[in-house]
Amino acid sequence: MGVLDHLEELRWAILKSLSGFFFGVLLTAVFFNSFFDALKYPLDRALSNQVVAVSLQTVREDVATTTESYELTREIIRSEAKRFGERLDAAVAAAEDSEEILDRDRITLGLIALAGSERHTILERFHERAVSTRLHDRILSDSDRLIEAARSGGRTGYQRAARRALAHGRPFQFAMFLNNRLRISAPLSRMTADRFELLLFQRLILRDLDGFIDTRIRRIHGRRVADLLRELLNRRVDATETAIEGLRLQYPGYAEELERRFIRRTALRLEEREYEAMREDGLIGAELHTVLTQDVAARRAEIETRPRLDIALQKADLVQQFPLFAELDSRSLRLLGKALVTRYVNAEEVIIRKDNAPKSVYFLASGAVELETAGQTWRLGRGDLFGQLTILSQKPRRTKITAIAPTTLLVLDEARFLRLLKRSTTLRAAVEQSAIARGLSLDALNLPEMNPRSTA
Repeated sequence: MGVLDHLEELRWAILKSLSGFFFGVLLTAVFFNSFFDALKYPLDRALSNQVVAVSLQTVREDVATTTESYELTREIIRSEAKRFGERLDAAVAAAEDSEEILDRDRITLGLIALAGSERHTILERFHERAVSTRLHDRILSDSDRLIEAARSGGRTGYQRAARRALAHGRPFQFAMFLNNRLRISAPLSRMTADRFELLLFQRLILRDLDGFIDTRIRRIHGRRVADLLRELLNRRVDATETAIEGLRLQYPGYAEELERRFIRRTALRLEEREYEAMREDGLIGAELHTVLTQDVAARRAEIETRPRLDIALQKADLVQQFPLFAELDSRSLRLLGKALVTRYVNAEEVIIRKDNAPKSVYFLASGAVELETAGQTWRLGRGDLFGQLTILSQKPRRTKITAIAPTTLLVLDEARFLRLLKRSTTLRAAVEQSAIARGLSLDALNLPEMNPRSTA
């Protein structure tokens, strides 16, 4: 490789490094009418000085690494290094002389930058066709709300917007009403499938952001702020994973189909990118490249249609897998599946308030709830039930029950629950164990007599 070729590579390395500086400028411009207007404020001048200093340090490191492998004249390298070093020293001095930025402000600025990077990553993934076109607007809308919430409310606003993005909104609640009361399942099926696809995509985006915190946030705002932002990001990842796991438990067969479809779309995206890189490197010609990309497009069209979700069928599968219903025969399971009503609740939503006597029993299909009574708390998870003790003791209990994660409940009315309790020794044992765990005597419960035909 000749000297001119080396210089061309060096030029591109410098341009890539300088992109960090321009990224900082763009982030500032997002929140002000212009970059120069932002510099009128002391906080923004201080931040600007730090962005410049960090960016130039990155440029110096990248240039030093690049020139090590090039056979360039040492005098030229030393001369340019000295010239660049003077500029870097001036930038560092300006950053050190700037007014101190409070941690609170750094956290807000870091969250705004993190949300901005999330939006940028979403757009990149959309161009790579990692998500359906029909979901594009909704995903960007959630991202824009996250940026605005971080700007106006700092950490609290950011967390509130993140929870809202995972919550079941009013349209979803209305679709659930149509399904449970009128047996119109199409809207709920479509929204549930949308939610699953959105969550899978959200998990992909959030995992990409960890590197942004290490390479950008930490250098500009310091380790303490970077660690706090990583903690907030990890909470979002955990909440997303919990929501995905809830859907996977609730719709196991459909979850597998969607995950397979997601993997295949990712593989096609990577395959298409590889063909593009080969064409740019001159390894394949334009004609072969066209043939290969057309083949990718044809295979993508085959998997673009999302599999249909049958809510009724999936609920029947869920009921069959529920441990408390394991001993029921197929006919009883089918009738029970029709009687159970699905209810979705968001994290922090109160399900039962104190002194309110429930008229139904709730089975936890996914998620988790917290019971609070007499200064004590219990947590229940998948496979547990609640509401049964109030019904069997025939008196209200001062118990508040709150969802602590996005939760799916199967609700059974009192009359059907009592009939089921006569036939299921497994359910009866679970009820007795729950009473003992909460310090209640079995004599205080009006347990119905077992049906003689029940299995042991």
